[in-house]
Amino acid sequence: MSKLSTELQRYFFEEDRPTTVTLDDMLDLAGERVFGFLFVVLALPSALPIPAPGYSVPFGILLFLLAMRLIAGKPPWFPKGWLRHPMPTPKVQGIVKAGLPWLRRIEFLSRPRLTPVCTSFVGRTVIGCAIALMATSMMIPIPLTNTLPAIGIFITGFGLLDDDGMISLAGLVVCVMGLALTSAVLIFGYEAVKGAINLIRQNF
Repeated sequence: MSKLSTELQRYFFEEDRPTTVTLDDMLDLAGERVFGFLFVVLALPSALPIPAPGYSVPFGILLFLLAMRLIAGKPPWFPKGWLRHPMPTPKVQGIVKAGLPWLRRIEFLSRPRLTPVCTSFVGRTVIGCAIALMATSMMIPIPLTNTLPAIGIFITGFGLLDDDGMISLAGLVVCVMGLALTSAVLIFGYEAVKGAINLIRQNF
């Protein structure tokens, strides 16, 4: 099976595409690796250093539903209206273009290892719960609660693509960091946490 970066490059930049694409269109690329594919693709816009506005809440909802299906051991399911909702192709292409270098870097390191983390009932339940929490964080309309949780989902989902438990474990560590950051923002407030982050940056 081709690497995800190769499939995305071919689909969005080497073949003619209509003016809009849907989630249903992109599912054709996933094949058997549908969970990992969807976690990576849906988290990508918010995980980028310069996230695309307007995607965190709707994609957070989709990621949450997807995580619930993973925990239940059932295949992905979304309402048909969501699957067929059109997204402007140029905007999606811009997101994919920005994300491809990051995908290729992870693909260089990715290979099947510690596979029970990704394939066992316990492993997939832990991954599903972590992603559900991060997806909930993505839906909170407060700065600092979107990017790090999305990065955690992105890395964890990427491990599922190749049954790479080590990468998924690294993603879970990022998810814990995202949970800590979101909790701090909710407890202490955005300005206080932002000030603390800036202070740390100035001293290190």
